[in-house]
Amino acid sequence: MARRSLPLVLTLVAALLASVTVPLAADEAKYWREDAAVTPAPELVRFNQLLADLAEQLKPALVHIRVRRAAGKDKDDESEPRRSSGSGFVIEPSGLIVTNAHVVEDANWLQVRLADGRRFNGKVIGQDSRVDLALVRIDGAANLPTLPLGDSNRLRVGEFVMAIGHPFGLDKSGGPLVNMAGQVVGVNSMAARNGSIGFAIPANLVKLLVPQLATKGKVEWGWLGVSIAEIGDDDVDRLKLAEAKGVLVRGVMPGEPADRGGLKPDDVLIALDGTPLDAPRDLQRVVSTTPIGTRVRVMLLRGGEKKEVEVTIGRYKEREEKPSPR
Repeated sequence: MARRSLPLVLTLVAALLASVTVPLAADEAKYWREDAAVTPAPELVRFNQLLADLAEQLKPALVHIRVRRAAGKDKDDESEPRRSSGSGFVIEPSGLIVTNAHVVEDANWLQVRLADGRRFNGKVIGQDSRVDLALVRIDGAANLPTLPLGDSNRLRVGEFVMAIGHPFGLDKSGGPLVNMAGQVVGVNSMAARNGSIGFAIPANLVKLLVPQLATKGKVEWGWLGVSIAEIGDDDVDRLKLAEAKGVLVRGVMPGEPADRGGLKPDDVLIALDGTPLDAPRDLQRVVSTTPIGTRVRVMLLRGGEKKEVEVTIGRYKEREEKPSPR
């Protein structure tokens, strides 16, 4: 009989696997202490129970994904088909599942096992390796339990979250990161080997990408064609700035959207369509999620003077396609 894997809470919630009582002989040494008088505070007992209840509530929407790759697709084994597994969760009742791109990459066979034990063949309908996100569709299922996507921008440092998934293929998680309301605030991407650090794709980014993955099978990222850097203390006087704030353009790629729009090296970008740009990550976030072909207003400082130019967002190209910045 094939063994069934049960969902495993990776953070905060411990699973009691078994309870075995072994009597000690009269002359046998005891190497541990059991102290029934020590009891946790009622608040902790209640919190522990609530976490366990929450994990049980979310369990029906979790799935276990098994994949098989053709021989030669894995550099460690060129002769035999490669098998691996990961986690995912249902977001649409008819069988739309979110997981990681690296879980399903190059799969020539994919099977999804639901929490109730049912198994379905699945198909990858979209994936993006840049963010490590993928969508899988299973046919023949209906009215499946789903998990809601929350607002990841509202998360605060110190807030409790749970990362949940399946015990097989923990290095390829793909399961949800949920808040205490049971809302998905991220998709678990990977964890350090010692388990002390984990990474997740923010739910708000997932919301932006799922429609493209579902309709196009891929994500078309916005692109300017510039190399950028933070404003350093040495740049303030050189660029005639009032403060070290904004995004410094180090180089502009010939023929790319920024070049056609009139951006130049040493321009300091401070806003894009009214959205303030305090650091490079702000520009990267806004540009990458702006639809291709959109004309945007770029506010910048050039030689200490404020200027505005219009740039049409282009399509992100793979590294080998990109020209070198000048």
